[in-house]
Amino acid sequence: MSAGGVVQVRLIDRDLLDAVAADAAARPRRRANHNFHPADDFPAHRLLNAIEPDSYLPPHRHVDPLKDETILVLRGELGVIRFDDAGAVAETWRLAAGGDRLGIDIAHGTWHTVVALAPGTIIFEAKSGPYRPLASAEKAPWAPAEGEPAAVGYWRQLQALFPAA
Repeated sequence: MSAGGVVQVRLIDRDLLDAVAADAAARPRRRANHNFHPADDFPAHRLLNAIEPDSYLPPHRHVDPLKDETILVLRGELGVIRFDDAGAVAETWRLAAGGDRLGIDIAHGTWHTVVALAPGTIIFEAKSGPYRPLASAEKAPWAPAEGEPAAVGYWRQLQALFPAA
């Protein structure tokens, strides 16, 4: 299973999805990730990201031309929102595991965010590394930051873009 201490194969199965979803549900931010890449400075980032419906991910973009981002929904349902530079909603997509739309590829420089639409939602995410916290130019100046009092109302507006099907 390993060569030189490196795990060669890691299975993505129901047990792993259950564990990552339970981890997210227990955390204050209501999300958790499970990295397949060995370190933050690794050139290719592959991870599971579990997101609960009450988790707010502020709109952002990745300005690095190598930071295009691919998302596949493995469990649950996800709303994806693209914004224009002024913060107006430009497009929305509803993605669902096993549905007609189950993934999206987002080019660098694109303002976006996601909202979980079902408990236990888990996505597979891939983009280039290394990991770097978002720079000020990558944080949407028109959206409240996580933890700010206005964030709850803004998150509710984002959720309202995806009425129950």
